[in-house]
Amino acid sequence: MKNAYLLLAVAGTVVPYVFFTRHFMSADPSLAAFVEQLFATNPAAGFTSDLLITSVAFWIWSYGEAKRHGMSRWWAYVMLNLAVGLSCALPLFLYVRERRSDSLP
Repeated sequence: MKNAYLLLAVAGTVVPYVFFTRHFMSADPSLAAFVEQLFATNPAAGFTSDLLITSVAFWIWSYGEAKRHGMSRWWAYVMLNLAVGLSCALPLFLYVRERRSDSLP
């Protein structure tokens, strides 16, 4: 499972950034245009809202899991979630948690 989580973390970085790069290389690469497009249609707004709520749930859950497993720098996963996305932060957190569990007696 550990390697699958790591592979998903890599894919969760690369795939979204393909689309982000397309936006920021477009005619209006501003952050304001980016945010506006996140809510441009009802389906986009639904996916964006879903992702925002799920991200907050991940922050709460991962905080408890990090404490339980003795994982330091929990805040780094929140920053990764904000900078890259949940598609990278969640599988990377799971990878590190599994690796930590494997090293415990």
